[in-house]
Amino acid sequence: MPELPEVETVCRGLNRTTLHQPIQGGDVLLHRTIAHPVLVSEFLAGLQGCQIQQWHRRGKYLLAEIVYPSNAGEGQFPSAAAGWLGVHLRMTGQLLWIDPMEPLQKHTRVRLFFADHKELRFVDQRTFGQMWYVPPGQAPENVITGLRQLGPEPFSDNFSLSYLVQQLKHRQRPIKNALLDQALVAGIGNIYADEALFLSGIHPNTCCTALNRTVLDRLRSNIIQVLQASIEAQGTTFSTFRNVEGINGNYGQVAWVYARDGEACRNCQTVIQRMRLAGRSAHFCPNCQTGKQHLRKPRVRTRSDEG
Repeated sequence: MPELPEVETVCRGLNRTTLHQPIQGGDVLLHRTIAHPVLVSEFLAGLQGCQIQQWHRRGKYLLAEIVYPSNAGEGQFPSAAAGWLGVHLRMTGQLLWIDPMEPLQKHTRVRLFFADHKELRFVDQRTFGQMWYVPPGQAPENVITGLRQLGPEPFSDNFSLSYLVQQLKHRQRPIKNALLDQALVAGIGNIYADEALFLSGIHPNTCCTALNRTVLDRLRSNIIQVLQASIEAQGTTFSTFRNVEGINGNYGQVAWVYARDGEACRNCQTVIQRMRLAGRSAHFCPNCQTGKQHLRKPRVRTRSDEG
């Protein structure tokens, strides 16, 4: 946590708020948050005076294209590339777009000051989150090496049924564990692996090699469906996740199984169970996840539903 829908929610929020505004400076309160460069002064110097042109998401990473502002007046030159700003929220990271006069949150790690009296504040309780400055002329994956290990995006053409069949046909491991492998598919974590497996009627401990092409086609479709539903609900908040305005995500209100152990299944009323797989929790319905049941399509509550 945060997973793909939460990071996508933050990415969209940052694209609404932070673009084309000069970065006037910053302050790093916890030096180990900066993964590159080694010197914090170089990190801040690389960003100062630049603007963010666009934010992108790759798996659970956030990548901002940064540019030098174009010269004003006659003979104006186009903006020149100034590199990249990379962010990984890890377990508890938050990026908040707020007034600099707001009191510092207890776990504030990095502050970036923008024009017009706005600030991008990186708050991280567990301190596992990281930030990178990638100089111009370098590819992000050359500095942010975790990007090299990522599999295809779930919404991309590369995440095809043929790809999934080929990747899983020889894996002697539970399907839940396989879905958490970022080299298989980027961005899925504990929450949405549980949800997609429930919608597909697959027990989380099922061996990958036991899943035929028809079942994998259903799983692939449900991975996409549950991720889209959560993005529409602005992600899931069970503990620390907030969007850039500090607002909780709504998907947890309609989750099928995740964090609902001991509660009645929304589909059949059987008690949801939890088990441990490779040190992680897996939530499931022992009745629905046998591959035989047909499930209703979930409805995600929106803010308009709440009046």
